Amino acid sequence: MRELPELPPDFRAFHQLYRGPYVHWAELYLSNRADAEEAVDHAFEQLYFGWSDVLEQENPNAFAWVVVKNRTIDHARARGRRPVVIDTAAFETTALHHAVDPIGQLEENLAIYGAIRALPERQHDVIVLQYCLGYTTRETADILGITQAGVRSNVRYAKHRLKEALGLEEGDEKMRPDDRAH
Repeated sequence: MRELPELPPDFRAFHQLYRGPYVHWAELYLSNRADAEEAVDHAFEQLYFGWSDVLEQENPNAFAWVVVKNRTIDHARARGRRPVVIDTAAFETTALHHAVDPIGQLEENLAIYGAIRALPERQHDVIVLQYCLGYTTRETADILGITQAGVRSNVRYAKHRLKEALGLEEGDEKMRPDDRAH
């Protein structure tokens, strides 16, 4: 972030609370920590320079999330890339490293991540934050600027869509939430 004048306390607090999770998310999409930090810092610059407008939004957290996502996508495009969360995540799972059949596990991972990519945007965000990055329901709600009930509802609908896309029975449970997530 370029040198800014003294930051308002509410902006400074917002930055301290959300820069870490935003960078964590952006790094998953950009596959590079430095690029993620740069994209998120540009998003915070944008938020800073429009901070009074951000605070007037019905939901400043939700507004900030959209800014971060858009800046991350812009950052990837400026470097001639597209966000790659699904492409790389399939290769980095613990299940793959401990699999009896690594190729079969890789195929399963690719199918799951392809199905996640096809989810509606909000469901996609919730699944990525909770299942790929390990955030709790409360943390996910704070990051996205939605209620915890909204997170749980999106998880429920997303899991239903994923089961359909993967041809799983209702009782099958390939994606198990972290105990902290609910």
